[in-house]
Parts: sequence; C-alpha cells; structure tokens
Amino acid sequence: MTLFSLLLVLGWERLFKMGEHWQLDHHLMPLFRRFKHFSLLRTLLMTLLAMAVVAAMMLALKGWFFGVPQLIFWILVGLLCIGAGSVRLHYHAYLRAASHNDVHAHDAMAEELTLIHGVPGECSEREYLGELQNALLWINFRFYLAPLFWFVVGGPWGPVLLVGYAFLRAWQSWLARQRDPLIRSQSGVDALLHWIDWLPVRLVGVAYALLGHGERALPAWLASLGDRHTPQYQVLTRLAQFSLARDPHMDKVETPRLAVTLAKKVSLVLVVVVAILTIYGTLV
Repeated sequence: MTLFSLLLVLGWERLFKMGEHWQLDHHLMPLFRRFKHFSLLRTLLMTLLAMAVVAAMMLALKGWFFGVPQLIFWILVGLLCIGAGSVRLHYHAYLRAASHNDVHAHDAMAEELTLIHGVPGECSEREYLGELQNALLWINFRFYLAPLFWFVVGGPWGPVLLVGYAFLRAWQSWLARQRDPLIRSQSGVDALLHWIDWLPVRLVGVAYALLGHGERALPAWLASLGDRHTPQYQVLTRLAQFSLARDPHMDKVETPRLAVTLAKKVSLVLVVVVAILTIYGTLV
C-alpha cells in the first residue's frame, strides 16, 4: 500500500498541488499563533499529540470496507505532508522576476526561498546564487525526500511518522518567519530536526555523491558518516554541489534551474529504489 499511495500522492502533487490549500503547514499556522511560551518539551508534546491523533484515526479505519477508507486516509495524509505547493509558486515567481530583471521582486522571492537558513549579508553574486541553489536543494529535501523516507520506513505506520515530520517542519518554518532567534532556540526544533534528519540526509547524500564527482563526493560522504555536529543542511548541500560544479553558471535564471533539475533526478532515483524494494518484498 505504501508504493501505491506514494505514486498517487506524487502524481496528484505534481499536477494539481499549486498553493497552500493542500499544505499541512498552512493549516497549522492558526494553531501556532496561539502559543506564547516555547520549549523543547512543548515541541515534543505537540508533535507526539499530532502523531497520536493520526494513529488513532488509522486504528479507527482499520478493517472497514476492505481497507478502502484507510487507503484514502493514507493518500490524504500524503497530499498534506509531501510536496511544496506554495514554495513552488515562490520559485516560479522568482524565475519570472529574474527573467524580467525585476530586482525588487526576485529579491523578495529569493528571501522566501532562503527563509530557513538565510543568505550571508556580505557575499558576491556567485556566492548569492550558490546559496539560492542550496536553499532549493534543501527545500526539495524537506518537502519531498525526507517525508518520502519517513513515509516508507514507517511501514504500516508510515502516515504517523510522516505527520510527525511535517509538523516539525511546519513549526520550524513558522518560527523562522517570526525572525526571533531566541524563540526558535527555546523551541528546540532545530536541534530535534538535526537528529531526525541525520539518517535521511546520509541516504540522499549517496545519490548526490554518485551523480557528482565520485572521487571527491564519495570521500566527503564517508566522512559525514561519523559527523554528528555539522548541520545537516551543510552536509547535504556540500555533496550536491559536487554535481552542480560541473555546470557553473552566473545566470540568475539558469543557476536555480540547475539545482531544481538535479533535485528532481535524485527524487526520481529514490522513488525507483522504493519501487524495486517493494517489488522484491523488502517493503510493504
């Protein structure tokens, strides 16, 4: 059921998910606005509560009408948690603005795309475009590859893990918009996601390493296996840049497109791997 649900979710997301309506992050914002106190314990309790609600719904639907309601529930959860509908709109708006040399508009969209990690204040045009590439690669990981990983490894409880991850992603994004580093630090969400992302980053990093310059990328990937302190964002984007280094560009339109194209290749590779493992009975 995992593969079937995943293929339906990705197909629907690609064709119809444009905007915030099918985005869990958007629907959680009214809830987040109510919070005035922040701590790691509160973050954990909120996440566990969201996962418990999904688990209870799955148990309630189990065995009804030959599993059809449960399958529909799996698909709905996947649609809400996998995919970056609103972020994709920001990306296309950036491309339109950059192609028309609308500096104010494309800077505003670039700021949206680099929301989580930002861009250094003093940097050259080349460094700026490199950071934009990194932000797009990380968005692909956050909204596609990492959710896909937890959806698959969760097996029968895949939607539970998926909602837990999507909840933390939404919480981190909302806190980043508040532009208060102290609040974000008190929530503990960055530290929590650092450990949760450790394994999926290494698995995705293999794909980037193999698509890049193997003689440089593979040693870097092997070194990352024992690295517990470097931010996962840096680990992933460093490996991806080995592939992007083949086609250096200084163009405001072509440079981000290269990153998105590479991210799509890696996503396709991982979906094929999931399909093969499912066919051979390794995954349910």
